Amino acid sequence: MSGLAGWAVLCGIALGLGLWSLVSLVPRIGRPRLIHRVAPYLIDVSDGARELVARRPANPLPVFGALLEPLSARIRSEAGAATTQLRLRQAGSDLSVESFRARKLAWAVGGAGVGVVIAAAMSRTQTAPVVVSIVIAVLSTVAGYLLRDWLLQRAAKRRMSRIASELPTVLEFLTLSLAAGEGILDSLRRVARAGSGDLSSELGRVVSEVNSGMALSVALNRLVLGIRLPALSRAVDQLVGALERGSPLADVLRAQAQDAREQAKRELIEVAGKKEIAMMVPLVFLIMPITVAFAIFPGVFVLQLGL
Repeated sequence: MSGLAGWAVLCGIALGLGLWSLVSLVPRIGRPRLIHRVAPYLIDVSDGARELVARRPANPLPVFGALLEPLSARIRSEAGAATTQLRLRQAGSDLSVESFRARKLAWAVGGAGVGVVIAAAMSRTQTAPVVVSIVIAVLSTVAGYLLRDWLLQRAAKRRMSRIASELPTVLEFLTLSLAAGEGILDSLRRVARAGSGDLSSELGRVVSEVNSGMALSVALNRLVLGIRLPALSRAVDQLVGALERGSPLADVLRAQAQDAREQAKRELIEVAGKKEIAMMVPLVFLIMPITVAFAIFPGVFVLQLGL
């Protein structure tokens, strides 16, 4: 009976989600409020209007939605919004913090569903206490919630590594373009057009912002604040300073490219040192004990036999 109860709970959850999805597609009946009628005309100048227009026009079960909306908004706007925004920017994602929080909640619901399935399968094969099933469901929910955050951190870290590896090549390309007689904006545009990496796409965004009327130094500083890569920050600071002082940009970028390559060499040596220590672990704890065992045990066996 416990197994049937678990499957009944799972089917009930699936039925409820399906009915909720169907009801959400039904348009709301009633005259729209003034704020909803004005919001589409203020999208270009108001963040609140864009957020309001992005919402779904239908909300099933308004009573439960009104009761659960404050709790959902509190969870989605939890502490660490600045860190989440930085990770989304570093990962190259177009999601907002609120959308990412909503996806984390969706992953938590999915983890809860997986936990319910596992608990139901365990209850069919063997008799397990109810507490064990509850613990499995709770752990699956937490795991689903944290897994989405871990995937974002991993994506951001990988993209930062790719940008760091592309930085010396991009700086050298900019140096060649400047030495050939092009301006700094034309050089950035050429790199963004010719390159296919993550840093080239970021420089393409800078060029787009400059074309829309933003100053080049402001666009570069926005790039630094969004990426927060130390090597890129140093290069941009030197570039902006050279633009303000009128120094030769080619020499500045050539020096920054050399510094970036030296930094990459130092990081490679550090990684090699860590890998060398990690390679000693199987040698000390696996190979050496087996070697000692093969060297000692035959002699001990011979001594026990009295040969």
